[in-house]
Amino acid sequence: LFVWRLKGAGTQHIPCHFVHLCRAANDRLITFQYFNFLKRMYVTQYNKDLSQRAKPRSDPVVSPFHELQQLDQEKKVIHKISPVSPVHQPWPETSGRNELREVKPPAESEASGTAARAEPREDRQWKEMKLRLDELPGILARLSKIKLTALVVSTASAGFAMAPVPFDLPCFLLASLGTGLASCAANSINQFFEVPFDSNMNRTKNRPLVRGQISPLLAVCFAASCGVPGIALLTLGVNPLTGALGAFNIFLYTCCYTPMKRMSIANTWVGAVVGAIPPVMGWTAATGSLDAGALLLGGILYSWQFPHFNALSWGLREDYSRGGYCMMSVTHPGLCRRVALRHCLALIGLSVVAPVLDVTTWTFPVISLPINLYISYLGFRFYRDADRSSSRKLFFCSLWHLPMLLLVMFTCKKSVLDKEDKGDLLGKGESHGRAVEIRLP
Repeated sequence: LFVWRLKGAGTQHIPCHFVHLCRAANDRLITFQYFNFLKRMYVTQYNKDLSQRAKPRSDPVVSPFHELQQLDQEKKVIHKISPVSPVHQPWPETSGRNELREVKPPAESEASGTAARAEPREDRQWKEMKLRLDELPGILARLSKIKLTALVVSTASAGFAMAPVPFDLPCFLLASLGTGLASCAANSINQFFEVPFDSNMNRTKNRPLVRGQISPLLAVCFAASCGVPGIALLTLGVNPLTGALGAFNIFLYTCCYTPMKRMSIANTWVGAVVGAIPPVMGWTAATGSLDAGALLLGGILYSWQFPHFNALSWGLREDYSRGGYCMMSVTHPGLCRRVALRHCLALIGLSVVAPVLDVTTWTFPVISLPINLYISYLGFRFYRDADRSSSRKLFFCSLWHLPMLLLVMFTCKKSVLDKEDKGDLLGKGESHGRAVEIRLP
């Protein structure tokens, strides 16, 4: 009975013991992963060859040639020979003092080294610029924009050469000199007004007035010394009409175009009028009157400036926006490209009008058609792509397009003899008609 009692009690408590063991296993985190960890620990403890060991780093293999070089370098030992102090001799006092002056202590040498390092920093700081006479011509040339002045004089010379009158050398020289002086005056006044704005642009930050190489008073005096004699030369030496056009151009460039650059995009059209007046001045200097040929030359220069300047300003948009200038390329980029293309095509139409106005022969539109088509193609590329590459190609094409077009126009010019013969024939026809009328009862 006792044994049966123990067996009955054990069978009753078996489920309870099983549940207790499961709970203890869960509390002690006895899982399958834990058993695997214990197994790996057992294997690595009793089999030490399976444990991870750090692999010793092998020495780099050196070629025998390098070993021989190292051996030669080890064998070569350089012995420095210490300088032997010379035998003491009594020096004169003057020489000793001079040599003492020449010898500098290490502190002074270090100070001179730091001063040499500090020189670039001082160069970057603002300091007063001293004007030297040998640098003055170059400064004045940059103040007057000598390259732009040369272009203005060349267009005025082209207008003089295209005039249907015999060539007068003294009048040509006086007209060219007066036009150049007027252009120098206008450019100098323009730089005087734009100093605070030019300092913000990379293209113009090295101008003489911005860098302080020349004083504003000297710049104004230079402008006056160029403008007054230039206008007087054109008025008295050439004719009053040419002098009036020169004075009007200075006023238009300095008092209208310059302030409008910061107010409206209409400054581009005003600037194109400024560039169109010099060939008209050349024509009036030769003929003394405003004819259809003068207006035609002015129209060609007017249209040429739009692809030229719009392509140039397209690559300088960041500079113009930083300087505060209101340009088409900054505020109206689509209009900038359209206007450039329109005036490229307008050059073809103006070339066709030239023989109609009896300025050139009919060969001029034919000969000038390839270069006009090429600049129109580049204008179309600039309109379509609107990138720096197309704008640069159009700008560089405009630089050689204008001289080439004016040269072709000059070669196809109507000769003075043909016009005189045509005038004589017309005069004879009119006199004959008058004689017939007189003879009639």
